[in-house]
Parts: sequence; structure tokens; C-alpha cells
Amino acid sequence: MHSFQYSRAKAVDDAIDLLKVDNEAKVISGGMSLLPAMKLRLAAPSALVDVTRIENMKGIAVDAAGVIRIGAATTHFTVNQSEILRARLPSLSDLAGGIGDVQVRYRGTIGGSLANNDPAADYPSAALALDATIITDRRRIKADDFFRGLFETALEPNELIIAVEFPIPRRSVYLKFPNMASRFAIAGVYLARFDKRVRLAVTGAMASVARLTDYEQALERDFSVSAIETLTIPDSACNNDVHASSGYRAHLVGVLAKRAVLACVE
Repeated sequence: MHSFQYSRAKAVDDAIDLLKVDNEAKVISGGMSLLPAMKLRLAAPSALVDVTRIENMKGIAVDAAGVIRIGAATTHFTVNQSEILRARLPSLSDLAGGIGDVQVRYRGTIGGSLANNDPAADYPSAALALDATIITDRRRIKADDFFRGLFETALEPNELIIAVEFPIPRRSVYLKFPNMASRFAIAGVYLARFDKRVRLAVTGAMASVARLTDYEQALERDFSVSAIETLTIPDSACNNDVHASSGYRAHLVGVLAKRAVLACVE
């Protein structure tokens, strides 16, 4: 690991000012992705700006319209244990409980996961399926516009995620086939059923999180397993690596989508 400067921001403006001082500086919260990359010398920031002590970047609340707001520095453990989420959006609480191990859940944060956009991460599928809005220090970004590709997002230099807002669907579920060592998704499906629309996002299977619009349209016409029975995704669209072949991942997506529908049937 290369040497670096470390600063702990006291407020959002303080963090932005520290980032502007050094173009090679990076934000660190839980550090569950950044620190391993630094140890392997795949990343070498000259400075780290710690945002874990910024109070208005933590916590979970629900507004009068029923929208849930989660601070970007809120840990996976807090999301998993939240009474608000267990009562109103249990699929997101369950998702957080399946991330890594307990040490990772105590340190890792929702904002860090979204900003990193690992192709096998869990939170990006939740943001996309639930039609979330990512709130930064300068704007609001819809999830459909936020995820751009492999480890790529719409975030601009020195732009900081402050919070994420999630509308509450009628029913939702997250199912994944995890890598037994890392618990990253070899394939995962997040299905959300709203009053007049259905959103289904896939993680782990492709180069980046993505929606399956043909599945969504079929389920909006007929929310049943039979509606998607003949639908598939091409093997060529899926990742092929030491953990699973592209064909196996394509198969998993179909199986998980059907199981998700069954779990969401009222």
C-alpha cells in the first residue's frame, strides 16, 4: 500500500473542500472496497477523506409521503436491523443482512456500495428495482441514470452521495445465489411490484446492474410465473469467469426471477 494523507470530515462542505484540495483524493466510509484495492495497489489515492462522522449522512427515516431516506454513511448492519425497514421495506433489510460477514456489515455503507457499483454488489439492484433517487451534495439522480457500466456511475469529480430515497412498493423481494466465500451475488434478482408497474433488476450476472424490461412488461400484463416462463436472457449477455459460466448465470436469472414472482404474489 502506498502512503497517503488522512482527514476526517466534520460536515459535507468540509468533505467537499478537502476533496478539492487534492485531485487524487478519495472518499472513504466503510472502506470495504477501497482498502483491499489499495492493499493490492490497484488504487493509490494520495489522500483519504473519511465521511463516517458526518451526522446528516447517517440514519433512516420515512417522510409523510411514505418515502424512505437512508443516509449514505449508514452501515449495512443498521439497514438490516432497522425497525422502519423491517416494517415498511423488509426486502431491503433482508438484502443488507446477506452482505459479506458481520465484520463487513458493521463497517460497509450503502453509499459506498452504490458509488463503487461493483457488478456483483447487492444494493445497486435494490436502487434500480425500487426506482430510488440518489441524492448528492449538488443534485438528485434517478437510479436509471446513475449506473453507467462496470464500476461506473454518473458521479462527477468531487461529487458526494449524501443519501438515498426509496419509494415503498406493494411487494418486493431480493433473491440471490451467492458466492460461498465472499457472499457477492453470482446472480441476484430484485423484484418490486408497485400499483401500476413492475421493476426487476439483476446483479452479479452481467457487467453491471441492469433492468430486465421484457420481464417487467410481461409481469405488468400478468403477474404470474407463467407470464415469464418462456423468457430468457442470452448467454452472451452474462459474465463468464471462474465462479460460473455465462450459461449458468443466464439460467440462474430465470430461476430466481420465477421464485421472486412467487414470493411477491399476494
